[in-house]
Amino acid sequence: MVRYWPVAVVAFLFSSMASAFQPTFSSGIDLVHVSVTVLGRDGQPVTDLDAADFELLEDGELQQVAYFARGLSSNSDVMPVHLGLLLDASGSMAQDDRFQKTAAIKFLRALDYAADTTVVDFDTEVRVGRYGRDGFPRLVERIRASRPSGNTALYDALGVYLDGAFEQDGRKILVLYTDGEDTRSQMSFEDARDLLRASDVTVYAIGLQRYLRAGSRQRQRMFLEELTDSTGGHAYFPQETDELDGIYEQIEAELNARYSIGFISTNVATNGSWRQLEVRLRSQSEDLRRAEIRSRDGYYAAYVEEAPLIPSRR
Repeated sequence: MVRYWPVAVVAFLFSSMASAFQPTFSSGIDLVHVSVTVLGRDGQPVTDLDAADFELLEDGELQQVAYFARGLSSNSDVMPVHLGLLLDASGSMAQDDRFQKTAAIKFLRALDYAADTTVVDFDTEVRVGRYGRDGFPRLVERIRASRPSGNTALYDALGVYLDGAFEQDGRKILVLYTDGEDTRSQMSFEDARDLLRASDVTVYAIGLQRYLRAGSRQRQRMFLEELTDSTGGHAYFPQETDELDGIYEQIEAELNARYSIGFISTNVATNGSWRQLEVRLRSQSEDLRRAEIRSRDGYYAAYVEEAPLIPSRR
């Protein structure tokens, strides 16, 4: 089933999501989840680390690791993987339409262990559908059937995806295919970025910018890098289709070498404040001292509204 979201409703959607993404307490304790990728000096994922190798700090305070797991596919039964695809179907993508579809379908085949896939394609409108593992043929048909036209509601599409991702438990990976331009959204870039930071979604972008002017290309590249880096993901900018295999191998290797770390914050305040996260390695080896660590840069604390005091009757 495909849902259509006219851009007029997205402003309302954003206002409701702003509070919905504040984590809530279901049992009095929240486990904060952080996905971490460690890349060695050669740019390849480091795969043999244990919980004791990591230090996790919240607002500069050391936290105790309460949960630790390696890889996505090896642990997908315990923590399901939910895959999201955002496909730019606007007129500006007409020359890269086939390139984009080939890229998306290749990636789907690589991550066949995902519990489900959410596809959001967008132009002037935003359309969303979710498919289980048995829905792969319909999913491919859906991707191939889209035709580029209209304006670009990229940031609104991110908001619509996140609205559905909020209800999913497990690890969430979003791959965004776009040139990075937005000409239609009610939501601003800052709104979309802040919602991504508030979520627990790791974003990878395939920036299809071969036909953008140089000035626009650089600006949109910076936007995509900011969106992805804040979530612990990465942005790629291929020029030819034969670069895709290498990009997908890199993303797949990173995902399968990803560490899932959970902790219970020592800060029990429920004021909805932003909490800065930092992941460090304890090792003093030369290789790991120069390692690149990718993870989300923070999260919003739970917000619990205090009940108003009711005067007692005498």
